[in-house]
Amino acid sequence: MTRTLKLTVSYDGTRFVGWQRQSEGESVQGLLEDALGRFEGAPVTVHGAGRTDAGVHALGQVASVQLTCTHPRDALLRGLNASLPPEVRVTAVDDAAPEFHARFSARSKTYRYVIRNAPIVSPFERAYVWHVPEPLDAQAMQTAAAALIGTHDFAAFGSAGGEVKDTVRTITRSEIQPPTTDHQPGLLVYEISGSGFLRHMVRAIVGTLVEIGRGWRPAASMSSLVAGRRRADAGATAPPHGLFLVRVDYD
Repeated sequence: MTRTLKLTVSYDGTRFVGWQRQSEGESVQGLLEDALGRFEGAPVTVHGAGRTDAGVHALGQVASVQLTCTHPRDALLRGLNASLPPEVRVTAVDDAAPEFHARFSARSKTYRYVIRNAPIVSPFERAYVWHVPEPLDAQAMQTAAAALIGTHDFAAFGSAGGEVKDTVRTITRSEIQPPTTDHQPGLLVYEISGSGFLRHMVRAIVGTLVEIGRGWRPAASMSSLVAGRRRADAGATAPPHGLFLVRVDYD
């Protein structure tokens, strides 16, 4: 009998070509399929909730897979982590309904983007933050971020290409957390939750927010950018290494 499993996966995306298997380079999907194929004794296909790009990280990516092998879930968890490189960890293996699909069953996703807004960035965090040394106006960035909440056409923040025809998405949270005042000041964290995201959408939003924080654009311009639907009018795409897929929610 075929069983459907739900895998929760955490990974450091620095050295990978992204989630999706490609003709060249290591992908997280490819590594998981190879590891699961050893249990199954045959090729398997793993579906991810989100196709994170090269350099993007995940704290709670979700994947689904159908198998016929009867190994207990705890044995699969141990075996997968023994086979995977240390940059990828399966944190949970759960049984799921036969119709469960990591991508199509998802109801909401949450992404986090981290900016180190300080003159110097630690060498130990440079692969996980975007270093912006000049001062940013966090309050203006928050005002602009809040304008994204609701159902809108986000064509202004989507990359060209791909198969997506509908660019309307519903955003339920869009929030800048203010700089910390601890021993490592200047950490800006942006979190956004929604029903779905266009390719490079979060990074394009962050790039625009940083331009607002620099004073290059007024905070009020965010609403007009959304209404205009022109990618060329919005900000540059932020680097991938500050982005994390935090979690995926299901019914």
